[in-house]
Amino acid sequence: MRPSTVAKSLMCLLILGLGTSLAQQPKQLFDGNSWWGYVKALADDNMEGRETGSDGLRRAEAYVVEQFKKTGVKPAGTKGFYQPVKFVQREIIEKDSSATLVTDGHEQPLVLGEDAYFNTRVELAPEVSAPLVFAGYGLKIPEKNYDDLAGLDLKDKVAVIVSGSPADVPSTLASHYQTAVERWKPFHAAGAVGIISIPNPASMDIPWSRMSLNRAHPSMDLAGAEFRETAGEDVGMTFNPANAEKLFAGSGHTFQEIAALAKERKPLPNFSLPSSIKTRAHVENKTIDSANLVALLPGTDPVLKKEYVVLSAHIDHLGIGQPINGDRIYNGAMDNAAGVAVLLDLAASFKAHPEKLKRSVLFVVVTAEEKGLLGSKYFAAHPTVNAKSIVADINTDMFLPIVPLKVLKVQGIAESTLGEEAARIAQSMGVKPVPDPQPLRNSFIRSDQYSFIRQGIPAVVLDVEAEPGSPEAKIFKDWLTNRYHAPSDDIDQPVDLGAAALFEQIVRTLAVSTASAETRPEWKSDSFFRRYPTK
Repeated sequence: MRPSTVAKSLMCLLILGLGTSLAQQPKQLFDGNSWWGYVKALADDNMEGRETGSDGLRRAEAYVVEQFKKTGVKPAGTKGFYQPVKFVQREIIEKDSSATLVTDGHEQPLVLGEDAYFNTRVELAPEVSAPLVFAGYGLKIPEKNYDDLAGLDLKDKVAVIVSGSPADVPSTLASHYQTAVERWKPFHAAGAVGIISIPNPASMDIPWSRMSLNRAHPSMDLAGAEFRETAGEDVGMTFNPANAEKLFAGSGHTFQEIAALAKERKPLPNFSLPSSIKTRAHVENKTIDSANLVALLPGTDPVLKKEYVVLSAHIDHLGIGQPINGDRIYNGAMDNAAGVAVLLDLAASFKAHPEKLKRSVLFVVVTAEEKGLLGSKYFAAHPTVNAKSIVADINTDMFLPIVPLKVLKVQGIAESTLGEEAARIAQSMGVKPVPDPQPLRNSFIRSDQYSFIRQGIPAVVLDVEAEPGSPEAKIFKDWLTNRYHAPSDDIDQPVDLGAAALFEQIVRTLAVSTASAETRPEWKSDSFFRRYPTK
């Protein structure tokens, strides 16, 4: 949907919201304290950062199951509350790996960690030697007749790209085509053997020093041929933008020139680079077991109780990694003990304040989100209920109640009636609903709602937001720079319990509304995501 259309839709919602009286607003059921209690338990050092497959994550999952049992929700996994999931773990052995630029026979070794690092989410070939080609943003978007690969010879070559998208491509479209599977399809068809991605300096969440700090930390993929989405990608690397001029030397272009265009989301050129790359990757593989957790709050309607509204959040984080200021435990309080705590608090609220819901509610706590949305991908592909019976997903991931909740970011706000309802509910509670104000971050494809969307299920993810340029916006930016994916995302950080409580009220109201409606949510007629058929 065009920004002007979104603005008009929001204006209608604002006008409608003015008619909502205080008497019509739902009773406030949360105070933030019980939510924070769950967060503190899940982000305790004893959980050791909840790495997928670790003893710490198993302890956290056992804690969640214990809390679910207290609320009276029913087990809905394949083994009680659990849905076992198998993974292949890949760990780069960096001392036995290398990358070298070769220009006119001259070899320039790259320093792993300083210049670049390997992406073990793809199946790296032991050795590769291939010419380099710059392919702009690396996007092929048929809907916009846009193709960064047009005219390039990519056969047996490695593409260099910059993350981001041109400004005239809607954020949902751009996000979709930047997923690993959609990104690789046109390159694979063109005969490329790999991709080197340079983060866009204008949209880096965290500095390079922290991006590369845990580069040797194991990656994972789902076991099974059905989930092998990047076959043929023999080289995957991330390159430090501060050192990216090395790739462009002698090409007639500079990375400074490219970065300036990418910052403004302008079209990028494509061209051959004078260098080749030689890589040697020593990767050790092993099988890892983990699990999703699934709990059921049954509906009451004889027919509609066989349909399900999913409330999802991921429980995993980064585990134990390289120390920052002497701390090696990446506790993941906001990312995403906070989201799981919302699900536990909502389950408890339904016990204390029962609702006659027509549809059933599924609480789905997924594993391996940090490994590439893997737990939710598995659940969405193999749900523990009839796949056609899931009507919506309301996802909660790192919603950051660190400032008062005055603005609510509703990702998917203009895509479905679910997004429209989320906006209406926020407005009725005095909170301003907004679409994603930072489309370059591709947030809508970076959390578990996207796994459900790919199965044709309308979904939203909600976050506390701030007005651009406000002091609150600076607080968010500072949090991302200093705490995101760092050990300091722990329980020793300031939180706004009132914001958490109001956020929970909005999520609960949306869940109740969706579960009680006569009709299931639908994609809007002009939504890009209508392409995904429900199973």
